[in-house]
Amino acid sequence: MRVLVIDVGGTHVKLQASGQTTPTKFASGSKLTAKAMMSRVRRLTAEWRYDAASIGYPGPVLLGRPVAEPHNLGRGWVGFDFEAALGRPVKLVNDAAMQALGGYRGGKMLFLGLGTGLGSALIADGIVEPMELGHLPYRKGTFEDYIGVRGLDRFGKARWRRYVVDMIARLRAAVQPEDILIGGGNAGRLEELPPGCRRGDNEDAFVGGFRLWDLAPSRHSGHPCRS
Repeated sequence: MRVLVIDVGGTHVKLQASGQTTPTKFASGSKLTAKAMMSRVRRLTAEWRYDAASIGYPGPVLLGRPVAEPHNLGRGWVGFDFEAALGRPVKLVNDAAMQALGGYRGGKMLFLGLGTGLGSALIADGIVEPMELGHLPYRKGTFEDYIGVRGLDRFGKARWRRYVVDMIARLRAAVQPEDILIGGGNAGRLEELPPGCRRGDNEDAFVGGFRLWDLAPSRHSGHPCRS
């Protein structure tokens, strides 16, 4: 089976299909609707061959469907028929869960995605649990207000890094993970990672998307991933 993976982010939408080595991307942003995104995806992949698709969605998902509109994109995601738009079977999951699945090595792992907002997911012995930790109260706002791109722009890189380290310490104490994976487009802005943390790979979201269809064997030893 050939699979198209669509990683939907607040800044870009990235696409990669089975057999490809380099993803294709286009800009997203606060005005991107589900209909507009799928129209662009169909145009870009018109010559691609794939049998099914995985979509990483930046918001809560229940039974393979978005249950709330994304914070950093346009409207029209809840209730949208992605399978009809693509004409293929689709598995849609939270975007952080898809990235976490791609970087999972076993045991109990917390994933934190530093991007436009804050993505988060927990995997315990192969069971994936998407989370919305970015909206937890923190200081005079939420974690996302301080750790997301708005916090980076507002506070500057040095203070942002201190807030990231503080956030990780708080979540480590609460969740008690064996492993913490730091991903997202801003992960590279951290000079050093706290002990017990590792940096994600740019390919994690795509590996996770292929794993949803049981097409990608684990790159690491550990427990099998079950979504």
